[in-house]
Amino acid sequence: MKKKIKRTAGHGLFEYIVMLFVLFISLYPILWVFLSSFKEKPGGLGLPDKWVLDGYITIFTKLNIGQYFLNSILIAAVSTVVSVAIVAMSAYVSARMEFKGKALVTAMFATTLFIPSISISFPIYRLLGNLNLKDTRLGVIFIYSGLGIAVTYFIIRSYFLTIPREMEEAARMDGCGYTGTFFRIIVPIAKPGLATAAIMVFLNNWNEFYFASLLLKSKDKMTIPALLGQFTTAYSKNLNGMFSAIIVAVVPTIVIFCLLSETFVKSLTAGAVKG
Repeated sequence: MKKKIKRTAGHGLFEYIVMLFVLFISLYPILWVFLSSFKEKPGGLGLPDKWVLDGYITIFTKLNIGQYFLNSILIAAVSTVVSVAIVAMSAYVSARMEFKGKALVTAMFATTLFIPSISISFPIYRLLGNLNLKDTRLGVIFIYSGLGIAVTYFIIRSYFLTIPREMEEAARMDGCGYTGTFFRIIVPIAKPGLATAAIMVFLNNWNEFYFASLLLKSKDKMTIPALLGQFTTAYSKNLNGMFSAIIVAVVPTIVIFCLLSETFVKSLTAGAVKG
């Protein structure tokens, strides 16, 4: 019995050591950048001898980062709503209805996970050119709405599978059709799953750099990741400004995830039961 207790205690101690190690690796870069953004000579984890706000003043005045911030919020939020709404309806059909080619549809969603962004760059660029949507926020929203749909699809579909069919059958007995059942019964119950998918889509769209830098050329339309790309060239010597811009870009995503982490974890756990 004592040996078993010792083994359990040792195993628990090892898990805590591993978690602390992972936590240190995760927080070290953010803490380093945060402290460096307030130093005259960025570097190290020590507290600044003199707290400097030049970097933040620069990005909010000379670079007008507020405009970039609003662009990122607009593009990420609208594309998230569009993506989750469309994928939710397709996931509901896949989870609840039987039809020919159902397995093929699921396989087609899965195959999109293996397509790298760079391989579809030219078709997307040409498509937006034909639609006169190059260098427009609407064009980027259009593209973002289609990115990452496979992960969103499987998360929402897995959550839909956990909802008892009896609830839908009762709604149909009361005269509710498929559309009414989806919006009145399924969507309210599946809010945690939809919220999880929305969080993932929003964070991915917020941090997306490749297509934002490829499709947006006008400075007044760029997103924060595209702004950070400029720092590596024109502002490479302004380390305070670079680190300040990184903090402004990263903090909102961290805050959002911390506030909604409980919903996120619960949804993934519930979706794993029948997914």
